[in-house]
Amino acid sequence: MRITDVRVAEAPLEAAMSNAVIDFSTMTVSMVAVYTDAVVDGDPVVGYGFHSNGRYAQTGLLTERLLPRLEAAADADLIDPGTGVIDPVLVRNVLMANEKPGGHGDRAVAVATLDMAMWDAAGKAKGQPLHHALRDRFLPGTQPAESVWVYAAGGYYRDDDGSGLRQEIELYLELGYRDVKIKIGGAPLAEDLRRIESVLAILPEGCRLAVDANGRFDMATALRYGAALESYDLVWYEEPCDPLDYRCLAVLAEEYPGVLATGENLFSAQDVRNLLRYGGLRPDRDVLQMDPALSYGVSEYAAMVDQLIRHGWRPQQCCPHGGHQYNLAITAAFGLGGCESYPRVFEPFGGFADETPVVDGRVRLPEAPGIGVEHKRTLHELVRQTFS
Repeated sequence: MRITDVRVAEAPLEAAMSNAVIDFSTMTVSMVAVYTDAVVDGDPVVGYGFHSNGRYAQTGLLTERLLPRLEAAADADLIDPGTGVIDPVLVRNVLMANEKPGGHGDRAVAVATLDMAMWDAAGKAKGQPLHHALRDRFLPGTQPAESVWVYAAGGYYRDDDGSGLRQEIELYLELGYRDVKIKIGGAPLAEDLRRIESVLAILPEGCRLAVDANGRFDMATALRYGAALESYDLVWYEEPCDPLDYRCLAVLAEEYPGVLATGENLFSAQDVRNLLRYGGLRPDRDVLQMDPALSYGVSEYAAMVDQLIRHGWRPQQCCPHGGHQYNLAITAAFGLGGCESYPRVFEPFGGFADETPVVDGRVRLPEAPGIGVEHKRTLHELVRQTFS
């Protein structure tokens, strides 16, 4: 199996909404297609990749820095000698050649975009769904989860009287979700509390609410919100402060008895290790949300999970940001606690296979080889139109 071509494109998110920090209306996403000389059931094997929302397209990094390294590599540097199939871990090593430690950020996003496509191609070549391929590689001899807990992430700020928020949450419940998340920090505290209470008022018994400040608050504001949120019994209070402000997290963890969640803007195992050492988070309750599709891909995520275990945490306390098929497969493979979902938000990238609807807050893993892009009609149409 050889890589014969890699194509790069950008797609707009076209999402007219915002959180407490950014407006998504002009945000873009990188897409890649990895063409190979492998053929399965008469069809050429093509791997598709993209990255999660929240980071802009990485065209320059991909075309000017990473892909030239891939093109210059020998086949032996990219292929598993035992199977003759692309080895995404070896590919990642090639992409990161001559890169200094640190400075993760957008570089991590670009590498992760290619990592998704490589795993998609490898899974298709082997006839394996991604969650099985990952389990075989990183946890051999064990079985991945058959279904995953997912929650509906939405509740962005829009220009309406609040009725749109309630309608949005009702739609998520109709789609089979039990737990939902909304944004805070983009409005005064009193207004955010009204938004919270309006959602709690329509949630059926057994359904829960999480809130996300997207790193907006300084320490004083994070503590003030924490005091106001204590009585609501939330699923979690997410990213109250800058993701690298470990002191703020540690102080808040001493004061806020509920669950804190953070990690989606940490892009390396070293960052995660520092969070665990200095962030004051509590292994008995708090949640970590690192996103493989923003942080170099699967092999880096495996290193993150290793750091968690070394520091007395369990993989079940991870719930990746991102809300798409790649992270769903990683969640099932590594036995994580759950996965974010974006129902009808950030389409067509968000969401899962068409044949696996959410039922009672859980979604089953599709058995399609690779990631399953072809089993999400709107996403498949986009990649075909983009790369045809």
